[in-house]
Amino acid sequence: MKSRALVNGRVFDGEQVHDGVTVVIEGRTIARLTTERPDPATLDGSWDLEGRLLAPGLIDLQVNGGGGVMFNDDPGVETIRIIGSAHRRFGTTGFLPTLISDRPEQLSRAVGAVRDAMAAGVPGVLGIHVEGPFLDPDHSGIHDARHFRPIGAPDIELLSAPDHGRTLVTLAPERVGADVIRNLTEAGVLVFGGHSGADYEQVREALGAGLRGFTHLFNAMTPFTSRAPGMVGAALEDPDSWIGIIVDGHHVHPASVAVALAAKRKGRSVLVTDAMATVGSDTSSFEWNGERVSAADGCCRLPDGRLAGSNLDMISAVRNTMRFTGVDRYEALRMASLAPAEALGLGSELGRLQPGYRASFIELDEDLRVRRSWIDGDVEGEGPQWR
Repeated sequence: MKSRALVNGRVFDGEQVHDGVTVVIEGRTIARLTTERPDPATLDGSWDLEGRLLAPGLIDLQVNGGGGVMFNDDPGVETIRIIGSAHRRFGTTGFLPTLISDRPEQLSRAVGAVRDAMAAGVPGVLGIHVEGPFLDPDHSGIHDARHFRPIGAPDIELLSAPDHGRTLVTLAPERVGADVIRNLTEAGVLVFGGHSGADYEQVREALGAGLRGFTHLFNAMTPFTSRAPGMVGAALEDPDSWIGIIVDGHHVHPASVAVALAAKRKGRSVLVTDAMATVGSDTSSFEWNGERVSAADGCCRLPDGRLAGSNLDMISAVRNTMRFTGVDRYEALRMASLAPAEALGLGSELGRLQPGYRASFIELDEDLRVRRSWIDGDVEGEGPQWR
């Protein structure tokens, strides 16, 4: 098999930066990093990075929509393709289409759509995030609480099926109990807590049963206070779980982002967008549950001012994290690539730019703007193709 080479770049491999390194890819995989230029006769093509930065592709665990469409509105393969394409221009090379609480038949359609999208090779799809409907009505956010219900055996069977990639389920631990969390975890489902009124002790019990992480920390969950640590306190205290956080300056105050990152074990904080239809689209509004959601000033809101998902993309989340907390670009990039890959159990194939990993990475300019992206070896973006 002939190879392709990316030359004359700075390469962030997920752990350290290499100057003047050539990245050689073969098919869908990174073959090697070398300081030598490969013989052109052995290559199918080469790409001059002109000194720009190559970094692992960004992975978003919570993508409700993009490109003018919402996954809930029409959970099909074409919807997933549109959403993925919209987010790709902002560096997202892997994502979980996210279904907000809906009817049982819509949940079944969504799982089937992700299965079909992966079978069809839709770029970047890694599985599905099912956010509800097993949630607490008192912490519903924009979810329609009329869809909330107890989890049943058919739900567990559907979510545990092995043919639709990684399955992440957000639930309220106090509503389902430790036994259900344990059963889901043993079946390979990744269980996160969110939209929950659980107290500290209930969250600790859920963590013991296999709860793996927390969806949009601080939002729609019990807060941290001096005598009641709540879900936020349990999440920040626990060394092994993951916290997703929306760094748009609206969902979480910049100071709270900084405090959370300082408190949480390094490597366990994950940037997410919670993106809605407006991301990567010319449209500035859309319908949700009979109400108009409008994007303005960097966020999405309902007419009464409540937040309704976000208008955030992943590379903006990286830049915001640097600006809000003072972490360097490489740590912020890790939070958007390696950390989510490891949270999904995909840390041996994504999140690093190293030999043996999938050839999914991004080319960035000095201001961390995305110029091009590669997903499993296929490139998209500005400028000429392979020479």
